[in-house]
Amino acid sequence: MNTPRKLRIIVSAAALAVAASTVLSASSGSASNGIEKHQEWAGTWTTGNTPASTAGSSQLGFTNQSVRSIIHTTVGGEAARFRFSNSYGTKHLSIGHATVALPDTSTPKPDDIIPGSIRELTFGGKTSATVYKGAELFSDPVTMPVAAGQDLVITVFYPVATGATTFHFTSRQLTFVYGRNGAGFGDRTSDVSGTVGEGTGADSTPRENFYHISGVDVLRSKAGGSVVIFGDSIANGVNSTMGAALRWPDRLAVRMHETPRNGRIPGVLNVGISGNRVTHDGTDPINGSPAGFAEIGNSALARLRYDVLSQTGVCKVVLHLGINDIWMSGESAEVIIDGLKQIGVQLRQHNIQVVIGTLMPYKEHKGGGWSTEREATRQAVNEFIRTSQDFDGLVDFDKVMRDPADPEKLNPAFDSGDHIHPNDAGYQAMADAVNLNLLR
Repeated sequence: MNTPRKLRIIVSAAALAVAASTVLSASSGSASNGIEKHQEWAGTWTTGNTPASTAGSSQLGFTNQSVRSIIHTTVGGEAARFRFSNSYGTKHLSIGHATVALPDTSTPKPDDIIPGSIRELTFGGKTSATVYKGAELFSDPVTMPVAAGQDLVITVFYPVATGATTFHFTSRQLTFVYGRNGAGFGDRTSDVSGTVGEGTGADSTPRENFYHISGVDVLRSKAGGSVVIFGDSIANGVNSTMGAALRWPDRLAVRMHETPRNGRIPGVLNVGISGNRVTHDGTDPINGSPAGFAEIGNSALARLRYDVLSQTGVCKVVLHLGINDIWMSGESAEVIIDGLKQIGVQLRQHNIQVVIGTLMPYKEHKGGGWSTEREATRQAVNEFIRTSQDFDGLVDFDKVMRDPADPEKLNPAFDSGDHIHPNDAGYQAMADAVNLNLLR
């Protein structure tokens, strides 16, 4: 069986050898550096962002600290640029220094980086920048070979207090914060070893979140655009193997490379947010409890323009939302269907085609929220999805993932154990269920 590290790589060994050497060569600089007229930007990675939670590192923020994130690409290119978000910040955000590097997979520490692979990020030619409250910031292009299915390590130094962060939780990918209790240890963006301050009580405990980093684009000669996966915790890959890029959108990207068409392969951009609902914000009541959670994000309708329409090169969207509206909110089929229709209308206004997925079963879900009445709602939503002319394609996830012996339950072979989220095999089955011709 392949190890998780091997599963991340979908490029040839020769391409990896080039990328893993010190040939992250050329520099960051002006927007025209190394960019030819026939090349186009395409999204290779992104994440859905939310406001900070009411407590913890996202609310506390960072002061005189460095944060190291590991992201996984879906298409490669000859240059890259990096996007940072302060969309939900409460104040202007200061970036003191930022770098990109390649992970050193020869060590047991996932936040170690290859010596000599570090490259500075610049912003308008400067090594520091301000991301204004409510805004985003693009880095200058960095000329560097980026491979598909490759991990990149991005480290950001925050010289002054950030306040509450814009972040993404339950990322299934570890991020490392250097310092403790919101402060300490300074600029670590160029440290080759991820562990700092050993023996001094330094807090370098990994966290399953992304902070501020919101997207990576690559420059491609045959850009195939980008496919956005607009979903919830199932797109987010909850209960998949940590750090192994085994969410179903990751596996879909692998399939795209296995069967290329005319040399054009779209990037796959996953904006799934755990707990996300079509018509309810995260802070809305959940199963009668008045206290929601900010970190499950604004409603899909509210975040559509930020998490989908703002993506680079987006031409297709796979829409897979609605199950949380049923089990968390007891919402009616009519309200869910109206919300899904409206998402489709707005995307088509931007000439974006929409492929929609049926809602998977969740009987005996350990989080509760199942009843015969709510099952009837799921069936009604699925009947609409299967027969609707409002979308450009269908993926019948329900048919693929349900238990043949009890269609109201997830197939045990694909069940991670909580009876709503798939295991690694289940996420692979979801990726295999997508007709790639719908996304090209």
